[in-house]
Amino acid sequence: MGLHHRAPLFEKLAAHAQRNAVSLHVPGHKSRSKAYSGAWGHYGSVLNIDLTEIPGLDDLHHPEEAIKEAQELAANCFGAEETLFLVGGSTAGNLAMIMSACRPGDLLLVQRDVHKSVIHGLTLAGAQAVFITPQCERHSGLTIGLRVPDVEEALKRYPEAKGLFVTNPSYYGMAADLTSLAQLLHGQGKLLLVDEAHGAHFGFHPALPSSALAAGADAVVQSTHKMLTAMTMGAMLHVQGERLNRRLLRKALAIVQSSSPSYPIMASLDVSRRLLAEQGTELLEHGLQIMNEIRKRLAAQPRWKLWTMPESLRSGNSYKQDPFKIVLSDAKNRLSGYSLKEQLELRGCYPELADPEHVLCVFSIASTLRDGERLIEALADIDKAAGDSPSSELVCTNAESEVLEGSISEPVSFGWGQEHHHSCEVDMLPVAECAGRRAAEMIVPYPPGIPVLYPGERITKQVAAYLERLTVFGSRFHGYDVAKSGRVPVYQAGE
Repeated sequence: MGLHHRAPLFEKLAAHAQRNAVSLHVPGHKSRSKAYSGAWGHYGSVLNIDLTEIPGLDDLHHPEEAIKEAQELAANCFGAEETLFLVGGSTAGNLAMIMSACRPGDLLLVQRDVHKSVIHGLTLAGAQAVFITPQCERHSGLTIGLRVPDVEEALKRYPEAKGLFVTNPSYYGMAADLTSLAQLLHGQGKLLLVDEAHGAHFGFHPALPSSALAAGADAVVQSTHKMLTAMTMGAMLHVQGERLNRRLLRKALAIVQSSSPSYPIMASLDVSRRLLAEQGTELLEHGLQIMNEIRKRLAAQPRWKLWTMPESLRSGNSYKQDPFKIVLSDAKNRLSGYSLKEQLELRGCYPELADPEHVLCVFSIASTLRDGERLIEALADIDKAAGDSPSSELVCTNAESEVLEGSISEPVSFGWGQEHHHSCEVDMLPVAECAGRRAAEMIVPYPPGIPVLYPGERITKQVAAYLERLTVFGSRFHGYDVAKSGRVPVYQAGE
């Protein structure tokens, strides 16, 4: 048997559940059916291992036994020097990475389209961010990552930056090779922090993108529950090298994670690692065969456009697309992404998300060919029912996103005090008059789903002109809806 045949934490929990021990400790359900009445059939087996920090079960915040061994096995599996289990999803890891990398007032380069937890991490750290707008694929408007020259320019302008925070892959599965970025940053003694929430399976098959750890990232957070098989909220934080202070990292995790972490979630991380280490190659190969078959059958339905990364981006292996993610749109430009998602749900198929044009369907090593067949059958039925009547929702402004590609913001301060605008008065200015003022709300046009403004960020003439064009096109907005009101919320002058 190899190193990874064991799941030490899960095994300890399962053994304790067999002991018929008397629980004189929390949790209050005591692993008994009467605590869950008619729901026991759903919860029973999980509640049997829903335990707490009793002897033999270790402590996430001071691991010495089973949790320590489970984390060490995970580090070995994923190629990290150290791996830390997360029970608050990748959110907890993002918060901790930033809190340990930045002191109040420190500056971090940040890919503009990051998860909101990154902004929360900057806020908790009291740090400043310089936002770099990623490159977008021209026809779809989907983001594909930062360009190295843009990061080089940002480092020239802000040499005091602690490092760079990137999201890779994107939600839609576009992944950049981060090796060049890691070399650039490490050559200047800077950190590379990566939110790889959707890439926990990367690097385990030649057809998949390489992992951020293999590229040289200093710290990487992965949502093991998203693309692997852990329970929801189960994630891992991988660390290598000496650039990130691990003592501060553990301290930050103790702050942002519960003092009563879920043992079922932690055990699911342990079991998921074991499965990947022992059967990952075989399961991924089988899953990729299923995905190839699904794509082939989708191609036989001309009504639906299956987005694939252009050859110009794939050449040189700089970018790859996760084959387990399918991005669909209506080739006839009749159904918006939102309408298509709704129609799929009416037929029992529940996609991950939609935007004005696309629907994202996520598959994994646990998916079956029948899952894909049901999607294809639903799409065929939608094609018959939908006809060619246009949707009033469908708006295409993808090309406009190119205007801001590679743009580098001024430093934007984050924090909790009054000096960070929480008590400031807000003016509502017409879009044409907002240049030079500081935004009071996050403004996110879709597509491409990249925040063009964060609270406290100064509005440039370029951004103001971009917003004007979007309002003319009737673009959708998340955050504050500029198109609906024709105005932008800004902090009063002098604040």
